[in-house]
Amino acid sequence: MAQPGLAVVEVAAADDQTALAIQKLLAGRWATAPADRTTREPGEPGIRLRCYLDVRQNLTS
Repeated sequence: MAQPGLAVVEVAAADDQTALAIQKLLAGRWATAPADRTTREPGEPGIRLRCYLDVRQNLTS
């Protein structure tokens, strides 16, 4: 990322529901550009989800 405080988070999970639940937890704490879908790699178990966080903006303060 170009600036301190910006992060890319890649979630690896067994299923869509788990990955989206983790994204929801992150979004409750920081400004988040959420992903609207997960991805699968052919022949690999589980799924991936990538979202972007701005950890400079703490939403719980």
